[in-house]
Amino acid sequence: QEQLMESGGGLVQPGGSLRLSCVTSKRALEVYTLMWYRQAPGNEREWVGSIFTSGNTGYADFVKGRFAISRDKDKNTVYLQIHNLEAEDTGVYYCNTPIGFASDHWGQGTQVTVTS
Repeated sequence: QEQLMESGGGLVQPGGSLRLSCVTSKRALEVYTLMWYRQAPGNEREWVGSIFTSGNTGYADFVKGRFAISRDKDKNTVYLQIHNLEAEDTGVYYCNTPIGFASDHWGQGTQVTVTS
């Protein structure tokens, strides 16, 4: 399994922004699609978006242009930028590879709490 370490979450007011980070290996960035998921309290984990090895990205419909995934190959890091945060964005955010997803292997995630 590839090592994935999420960070950057926190407590933020509605309308605020956060940038989440997922540090992984150089190999993972070169070989795998990196995916972001989130899990709100009491809900199933849901897909947020992905960045493919080509650098192209794809997003879930609910993102509505507020989320942006990028990567920095020099830092072996994938980012999830979230703008105009809403209370419904509260949850634990995870990054993963398709292999990790298929084997149900997840990291600790990073908690995002949106509250006034």
